[in-house]
Amino acid sequence: MGELQSALDALAAEDLFALPPGAVLDRTAELLRLVNQASAELTRTVRHADATGACEHDGKQTIASWLRGHGHLTAGEAGRLVRSGRALEHLPATAAAFADGSLTASQVAVIAPVADDDKRTAATEQGVDLKAIDAALVAVAHGEAHAQLLQVVHHYREALDPDGVEPDPTEGRRLSVTRHADGSGTGRFDLDAVGIEKVLAGIESIVQASRPKGDDRSRAQQQADALVQLCDNQLASGQLPTLRTVKPHVVVSLDCDDLVDPATGPGAARTGFGAQISAARARWLACDGAISRIVMTPDGELLDLGRDHRVVTPGLRKAVEARDGQCVFTGCDAPTHWCDVHHLIHWINGGETSLANSGLLCERHHTKVHHGFRVERDPGGRWRTWRPDGTEILIGPLLV
Repeated sequence: MGELQSALDALAAEDLFALPPGAVLDRTAELLRLVNQASAELTRTVRHADATGACEHDGKQTIASWLRGHGHLTAGEAGRLVRSGRALEHLPATAAAFADGSLTASQVAVIAPVADDDKRTAATEQGVDLKAIDAALVAVAHGEAHAQLLQVVHHYREALDPDGVEPDPTEGRRLSVTRHADGSGTGRFDLDAVGIEKVLAGIESIVQASRPKGDDRSRAQQQADALVQLCDNQLASGQLPTLRTVKPHVVVSLDCDDLVDPATGPGAARTGFGAQISAARARWLACDGAISRIVMTPDGELLDLGRDHRVVTPGLRKAVEARDGQCVFTGCDAPTHWCDVHHLIHWINGGETSLANSGLLCERHHTKVHHGFRVERDPGGRWRTWRPDGTEILIGPLLV
């Protein structure tokens, strides 16, 4: 291990700018091979620890839990590592290719399910030579794209039980979300063919809906916005199950001083799931929400609990929707059910909660308006939009 560390230190000290492009690519290829070999050795070691119960030395019940706690791996990463180790005992060709660095850990994880207990049993019953399948899959992994390997493994597993009972689609569904220090989050999900079709259909319905002109978001950004919009629509429908006697909604806690202070106030507010957000973002959420007053002593004792006050009543929202018909930001025609009711003059600053002081804005443009853009309805009833620099956003021929 000491020699390996010394070799890595020497590699890190090399000046990459001194290498010609070809040498950089050769170095990259060699490093990929070395990473694969190191991954193979890690997988072999994890399998040994799994088989011998070595994790009990540190008081852990399983090697997967040890990998999560001591190795800081996610549950998915730890599970894949353990499953690959178990599978390689039955897949000698895959194990050899992994050990010589010609297969990646991801490719091994794709091949591993062919060695599941039920698939090995089915192969034996049908006279299938698993070693031949193992060698064929390694050849596919060497010569084809990763997606092709996925398809070949899938077809093989399906062929072992062509007339079997359709599996429960919920058995393999997984969703995990990781929250970060700034309150943002990343996640992954695994869905069956029908489940992912439903998700994609729902997201695509919003992605393909009419969007503002000049939309330069990437495909990934559009899909992420669509997922948030789907949740927004469902939360607003009031049809979700209650959580502890109340309908699910976004909860934000903010001190009164930060609420009325026009400063951004980073980290001043806390959401119901523990994220820290700025006071500015909390004021944006408060533009169209319900407000509750809670007065506490310095020691944390409750002095007063005011009743919920709905800033925008259902009746007012109907009136704003009937008048505006869509997002009022220039160039956007997002439908009413995508929109918040925005206070032109925030109620925190004395603005009235009235039809004259309200306008519909989709989430994207509601955020823009709370960060420097401005919308205004002129005496003729036409909505106009200004950039932070004071210039007006105009679509088509200049309007006077």
